[in-house]
Amino acid sequence: MPVAELLSRLPGHWRAATRHRFLDGVRDGTLPPAAFDRWLVQDAHFVADLLWFQARLLARAPREAQPVLVAGAAALVDELAWFDDQAARRGLLADAPRQPATAAYTTLLGRLDTTEPPAALTALWAIERVYLEAWSSAAPGAPEYAPFVAHWTTPKFAAYIKDMERAADRLLAEAEPLEALVTEVLRAEVAFWDMAVGGL
Repeated sequence: MPVAELLSRLPGHWRAATRHRFLDGVRDGTLPPAAFDRWLVQDAHFVADLLWFQARLLARAPREAQPVLVAGAAALVDELAWFDDQAARRGLLADAPRQPATAAYTTLLGRLDTTEPPAALTALWAIERVYLEAWSSAAPGAPEYAPFVAHWTTPKFAAYIKDMERAADRLLAEAEPLEALVTEVLRAEVAFWDMAVGGL
């Protein structure tokens, strides 16, 4: 079964992760800057953790999956530099402690690091695919957020996710047991959006 079919089996979780009120606020300009900045700092932490996970997956993945993982790891290195620049521009504390939702996502990545490469690659694809579609739902974004939305919805990023999907499809013989794993990814994504908006 193609990994993309997993999403059609989880419509409620998918919608919750890609149509969140945080994203609505980015699109219509009602999200307070403090909530966005809180999310931005935590997302930088997550990207650093994702790079760790992806580098380790690269080392143990079958050869046919390695090119897309190399490309993704390089992009994450560039993304961390971009986050440093944004933190400096916005006066953010880049070393702020991880919030519970961020720590939980890190724990999930640690568990994924112990799964077989096909499952780990499928989960990584789900992480990146939900990110792209979530930010696409916020497009074009209110003026103060539009550059961020554009940054996270580029055709290059979409092509990378498609390449990862093809790699996962080649490795994965049976996707049925992965519904629970993808559900965990989507729940972690919802918790991450929730963390930013808090009691708003």
